[in-house]
Amino acid sequence: MKGILLKLRSIADYQFAPGAGEVLFPEEVEVKFSKRTGRPRHIYFKSELLASLRPNTGTFTLTPEGFRRLLEKFPPPRFRVKVGGEAEEAVRRGLTVFAKHVLEADPDIRPGDEVAVVGVNGGIIAVGKAVLSGFEMVEFKAGVAVKVRKGLERKE
Repeated sequence: MKGILLKLRSIADYQFAPGAGEVLFPEEVEVKFSKRTGRPRHIYFKSELLASLRPNTGTFTLTPEGFRRLLEKFPPPRFRVKVGGEAEEAVRRGLTVFAKHVLEADPDIRPGDEVAVVGVNGGIIAVGKAVLSGFEMVEFKAGVAVKVRKGLERKE
C-alpha cells in the first residue's frame, strides 16, 4: 500500500502543485482498484470519496471533499474560479459556468485543469473542468469557462 500511496501522491503533486498529494491523501486512505485492470480507481478517506483516477489520462478528478482539503492548504486564488450574482445559484445546481459570470480566477489555470468553483463568500459551490485559461475566464465576456461535474445543492 505504501508504494501505491506514494504513486498517487506523486500524480497529485504533478497535476496540482508540490505538496498537494500529501494534503489530499493521508496515510489512512482506502484505495479501490478496478476489477478489470487492477489499477487504482477511487480513493476514499473515512468512507468519503476524495478522488477518482481517470484511466485514459492518468490524472485525478476531485470531489468537493477532495477540493476542500486542497483549498485549505493553498490560499486563494489557487485552483479557484469565483462566480457571483445570479450565476452562483445556478452553478450550485450543477449548471455550466460562463465567462461573463466569472469574477476572479487563478491565472495559472489551463484548459482541461480540475478547478473548484467558489461563491462570493469563498465556499465551494461546484467542481469541474476548465474550458478556458484563468486569464481568459476573467477577460472574456462570452463562452463556457468551466464544465461543472458536480454542484453542491446546499448552502455553505
